Amino acid sequence: MGTSKIPAVLWLLAGVVLTFAAAISPVHGAKTRHYDFVITETNYTRLCHEKTVLAVNGQFPGPTIYARKGDLVVVNVHNQGNKNITIHWHGVDQPRNPWSDGPEFITQCPIQPGGNFTYQVILSVEEGTLWWHAHSDFDRDTVLGAIVIHPKRGTTFPFKKPDNEIPIILGEWWNKDVNHLLEEVKRTGGDVEPSDANTINSQPGDMFPCSKDDTFEIAVQQGNTYLLRVINAGLTNDMFFAVAGHRLTVVAIDARYTKPLAVDYIMIAPGQTMDLLLEANRTLGSNSRYYMAARTFITLPTENIPFNNSTATAIVEYTDSPAARAGPPDFPILPGIKDVNAAMAFLTQLRSLANQDHPVSVPMNVDEHMLINLAINFLPCDPTNATVTTCETGPLGNGTRFAASLNNVSFESPAIDILDAYYYGIGHGVYKEDFPNKPTNLIAGDSVGLELTKRGTKVKVLEYGTVVEVVFQDISDENHPMHLHGFAFYVVGRGFGKFDERKDPATYNLVDPPYQNTVSVPKGGWAAIRFRADNPGVWFMHCHFDRHVVWGMNTVFIVKDGKTSQAHMLPRPPNMPMC
Repeated sequence: MGTSKIPAVLWLLAGVVLTFAAAISPVHGAKTRHYDFVITETNYTRLCHEKTVLAVNGQFPGPTIYARKGDLVVVNVHNQGNKNITIHWHGVDQPRNPWSDGPEFITQCPIQPGGNFTYQVILSVEEGTLWWHAHSDFDRDTVLGAIVIHPKRGTTFPFKKPDNEIPIILGEWWNKDVNHLLEEVKRTGGDVEPSDANTINSQPGDMFPCSKDDTFEIAVQQGNTYLLRVINAGLTNDMFFAVAGHRLTVVAIDARYTKPLAVDYIMIAPGQTMDLLLEANRTLGSNSRYYMAARTFITLPTENIPFNNSTATAIVEYTDSPAARAGPPDFPILPGIKDVNAAMAFLTQLRSLANQDHPVSVPMNVDEHMLINLAINFLPCDPTNATVTTCETGPLGNGTRFAASLNNVSFESPAIDILDAYYYGIGHGVYKEDFPNKPTNLIAGDSVGLELTKRGTKVKVLEYGTVVEVVFQDISDENHPMHLHGFAFYVVGRGFGKFDERKDPATYNLVDPPYQNTVSVPKGGWAAIRFRADNPGVWFMHCHFDRHVVWGMNTVFIVKDGKTSQAHMLPRPPNMPMC
């Protein structure tokens, strides 16, 4: 709403309600699709261990949302669980509608136990695979599911129509309650315990105890083509993924089509989605069963840091050849757990499709340049300071706790959501509009190790239509998957080492760069993104490792209204949850 102030009573008027309803009606030829999500405490058993988790409609993973490009998806979320919760529609731009974006205390107050909230999920240009997940505490460990967006009626995929489509959700399983782990982290100031297993569609696979009978299986037939809609929903791990005996063809990332890329494996970061074609073309007489596998990719120094060193498996089985060789499934060749070169070799091959039906529009003239350092830091344990979570002796026994920062600002969530504060013109009492365009108190791009940082609720305000280039500079010991709500962006460049603003822009791909909502920033390296700020509202940007979100590797972009009515943020819905 720009800088204008709107009296709180206006949103109660029927005219505002009708305006909001009319503004989010689906485009001509599209449909409104309705879903009910009921969040309850449900018991699940993995690795011989039963525990109570939050699940949607009793399902883990939760239900898949099916829609077409341009549809409006209405999801009524009933919180019958034991804690506050919100839902985010990851990768959906939500044009002019941050009210339904979902991050807790950024665009809404949480849905309290016994409450409900109806999300209006506006699909616009997205086409392919996205996903939904909880955006409160560590709840997305089990509150999650796929979003499948098919082409509009009368159009089709820009590749051979598959014979079947299969969501593949990569995740993690902890035997302990993840929110208890979060509370322990806050108490001690230390790191999160690594998960006990990686999973494929919530199952670890038959290499783990008590898991063989529940291993996820896919039945295929010779000569058919299968579209694997792969989602990395893990809280802590990048992953390598492959299918034994078969090459995979990447055709989309983050619901945007790519030039077909045939590969033996992919590296997929938390938050990302990839659409892969699997041709069932195994040699006649060979094995009829093949492992699909997902293994951790980690860049931290594993010599002294605990990590999940497991490989999740599922089984691809040919069902049309009983004479095929019987025996254990073949296992794929995956890169090593620390193979940075293999990860970068895959990522640098991704290109937008960039054809007549799916063109690219890379902004050539940048209005706002930002260089953002990504760092892991410390904060002091200070029980007298209410803005700093208390802890015991800290991870190094020196009265400090782990933190994370962007440009030496460790983000602090406010007590009320930033969107409401902005909408009603009271933002200056909730946040400061001084997020720095360049690192402060640090030499840009230099590795400084674990240093003290500062807490703050700092946001970046952008005029409508501003073209922004952000260079993420990693100065820590691990990759960071950076996710931006409300926008997709072009990944125009990446590299190892310190970004050189004189030389590195010459290496940018401004012709057909991949169009994503989550970018993997390499350890000790950089990644450059561009986007046009033409979606008015309040939009969260954060690392998609959940412990880093808790530690503060976040900020907010506030995009002002444009000059026309179609460039204005939608009015506040009347049923927003209260803090």
